[in-house]
Amino acid sequence: MRRFRGTLTTALLTAVLAGGTAGPASANAQSPPIGPLPGTAAWLTDDFTGKEPPDPATAGPREVAAFFTGLTSAQQRRIVRNHPAVVGNLDGAPVNLRYQANAHAGDQVLAYDPRGRGLIAQVAGDLENAAHVAVIVPGSDTDLATFDATARQAAVLQGEAGDDTAVIAWAGYTTPSGIGLDLATGRLAETGAERLARFTDGLDAAGLPDPSLFCHSYGSVVCGLAASDTDASDIVVMGSPGMRADGVTALGTGARIWAAKSPKDWIDRVPNVEVLGLGHGTDPTSPGFGATVLPADDVPAHDDYLAPGTSALAAFAAIARGDLR
Repeated sequence: MRRFRGTLTTALLTAVLAGGTAGPASANAQSPPIGPLPGTAAWLTDDFTGKEPPDPATAGPREVAAFFTGLTSAQQRRIVRNHPAVVGNLDGAPVNLRYQANAHAGDQVLAYDPRGRGLIAQVAGDLENAAHVAVIVPGSDTDLATFDATARQAAVLQGEAGDDTAVIAWAGYTTPSGIGLDLATGRLAETGAERLARFTDGLDAAGLPDPSLFCHSYGSVVCGLAASDTDASDIVVMGSPGMRADGVTALGTGARIWAAKSPKDWIDRVPNVEVLGLGHGTDPTSPGFGATVLPADDVPAHDDYLAPGTSALAAFAAIARGDLR
């Protein structure tokens, strides 16, 4: 009977998330950018500073931070001018230099990689002087073409949290696109978790406060897998299909875990199981998971957790500025 239930659940989950057929799922399979960023070869051979530059593929954020600390202001300006694609995506590099390197992509852009569907991170607020930092990790169908929605959410959360809080809209991983097996598996989330952990390490190396993570939908899968490797003070999941963990203890983190799910959210119809790699496990709002459940009854839909005027947004802002513990 248990085996039958597992098979039935797998079939149901596949029907809900993969459209019931392998054709559309395969057609929508996404691939993260691979290989070095454009300009990496020139960066690695540039010795004008008299120091060997850190390899973007292997150097940790603290090594990157130490490299930039040893440069004069003139050297920093020159290295940004000569290698913007590298500096603009180098976790651990000073915030102001990353802004300068990515000036062509927009205001206060902390990362920009146009390859494929594109990756981007943009800041709302004064990150360099912030007492509190929040990072929004969006879900599926987020890329350069749709990023404005995540950037608007960051602006709303920052406005609600106040001037001493900076909010980063982090579309720094390749998300699932459309309905397909990518949405039902952790393949893209695993790569996203590595990138998110490195990104938060970079914030730490740059001397910024430990961030709170606000993870929506498939983004909560990313945050669940990254939890043990990030120094986040709080991890908030909203509209989550699961975090690929049975409970808070299994996440392996000291961060406070919060969860919100609206009764009007379609995600409530997705089976909270993980069978043969399909599904993302226990509902983080369930009593046995161990997260602190936040109000969300007035959230009108799956994509509206950060909508102005909702009780969820008020709670998120209190967490972001450190008032809710």
